Amino acid sequence: MSSTAGPQPQARTTASRPGGEDGPARLCAREPHVPAERLVAELVPPPRFGGARFSTYHPDPAQPSQREAVERLSSFAGGLGDGGDGPSGLRGLFRRRAKAAAPAGPRGMYLDGGYGVGKTHLLASLWHAAPAAPGRKAFGTFVELTHLVGALGFQQTVRTLSDHQLLCIDEFELDDPGDTVLVSSLLGKLVEAGVALAATSNTLPGKLGEGRFAAADFLREIQGLAAHFQPLRIDGEDYRHRGLPQAPEPGDDAEVTRAAHATPGASLDDFPALLDHLSRVHPSRYGALCEGVDAVCLRGVTPVPDQSTALRLVVLADRLYDREIPVLASGVPFDRLFSEEMLRGGYRKKYFRAISRLTALAREAKHLPEG
Repeated sequence: MSSTAGPQPQARTTASRPGGEDGPARLCAREPHVPAERLVAELVPPPRFGGARFSTYHPDPAQPSQREAVERLSSFAGGLGDGGDGPSGLRGLFRRRAKAAAPAGPRGMYLDGGYGVGKTHLLASLWHAAPAAPGRKAFGTFVELTHLVGALGFQQTVRTLSDHQLLCIDEFELDDPGDTVLVSSLLGKLVEAGVALAATSNTLPGKLGEGRFAAADFLREIQGLAAHFQPLRIDGEDYRHRGLPQAPEPGDDAEVTRAAHATPGASLDDFPALLDHLSRVHPSRYGALCEGVDAVCLRGVTPVPDQSTALRLVVLADRLYDREIPVLASGVPFDRLFSEEMLRGGYRKKYFRAISRLTALAREAKHLPEG
């Protein structure tokens, strides 16, 4: 399998391409179906981080841990081997030796830190720096990885990823016990096959699941996951807000509607209807939901009503940010999407990340035509 070989299978949707003769498309009218082979082919850094390199990461001089992270990850990439293209060559010899003698110590790097310190940039830089060919290294979010298992089955996922040099997992979180057991088993198999691991999260590996479910009941699996990684702490403030003006105030419904009609490739949806639609689309398909969209326009943004809805919105915010799609909205500002109770709970770091990313996308929407 190679992510660069031949035309890639496309997601199918029931909506016309945004910006057509009938005006803006509606995300609510889209029902993407993503074939399993596309899930594998798209295990590469998203567009926002397609050009990410260690040289383009700018450490904050006031945060020594950021420069240290670049140095340690560069060294980690350099130690990954020659990146041969198949099990029959040197790569295969390395994998057979890895199976014969289990590696001493963790074979993974775990980037822990607050939102906006550049963890995804560094993870993507590691992927690009790894010497393997694109088809022998994978990059995906945690939810994309778990959905890959659902689409291919556990054993086929193990076979598909076992000949890889490196697996990068962004936004590593354990939200339920099933994911804990699934990912623990999968990563254990991949480490046995000689696959190196790297992950980002806002939670130390030994603390995954805290505040979300009875983590103590799954302590063995959580400790097993932690054993695969060397934690790498990255401190700092959110770079998306460093020295930037405050996020623009939301417009009114009429302004958003006019901008959607004046912007080629824009979509236009009422926020409550979009939240309802997200409940019927698997989060792993939210990227396909936004395919071909150049701007998202939302009318009537309100605080989200419950935790399940909020977590789906977090995933959508991540996919919009990955794809550099600006968001223009009316209603409440994005920093009022989540209740105080949510911002104090076990998912608070996810919600702060979503606020940060949506605010950045709202700034980018300032350049849309006003109609």
